[in-house]
Amino acid sequence: MSTAPTMRVLSVARGQCAPLAHAGVRPGTDAPVLSAIRKLPCSTLAQPLAIAITPLGVSGDEQADLEKHGGPLKAVYAYPAEHYGWWETTRADAGVSAGAPLAYGELGENLTLEGLLEGALWVGDTLLIGNCILRVESPRRPCYKFNAVLGYRQAARDLLVSGRSGVYLSVQQPGEIRAGDTVCLTPGPRQTPLGEINRQRFAERRHELF
Repeated sequence: MSTAPTMRVLSVARGQCAPLAHAGVRPGTDAPVLSAIRKLPCSTLAQPLAIAITPLGVSGDEQADLEKHGGPLKAVYAYPAEHYGWWETTRADAGVSAGAPLAYGELGENLTLEGLLEGALWVGDTLLIGNCILRVESPRRPCYKFNAVLGYRQAARDLLVSGRSGVYLSVQQPGEIRAGDTVCLTPGPRQTPLGEINRQRFAERRHELF
């Protein structure tokens, strides 16, 4: 008899605002912009420190553009670890020079999760992690900063086309999360799947992305 895969946290990460170079991946000015998209792990399986989660997200995490990032409905960004290998292959196909593999948090996520993909999530589902309760709110809407991190201009398009968006979570119950914590999914009303939102967004933006 098969068993369901274990859902757990592999990394908790946070970022500080710093200049982000985006030459070649965005039309117009090449001047660096402030961004905290690159997160650094503060809790790993090797060092599973407990990290405080507040109503506005991971303690110590920053956002440079508060109009588009952060806030109660985008407090925590989670991303499946299973997608990292796909991005490495896609970057190579796009001609990005080989270097160090992408590290957890480098795609901008606060939580790198194992065993929980976007196709299993609907708006209103809740995740019990540690002593925190997080609510599924929306998939990521990528911008040129994601292109800059991945190193090629079509990265945001590929995220939408593939559905590998990750998920924004609100904090229903603050507490602490550490790497290694299991994830318990409780279904919500199950009216809006994340995949449907991704398809709608791609349809809306396909002319600017191609």
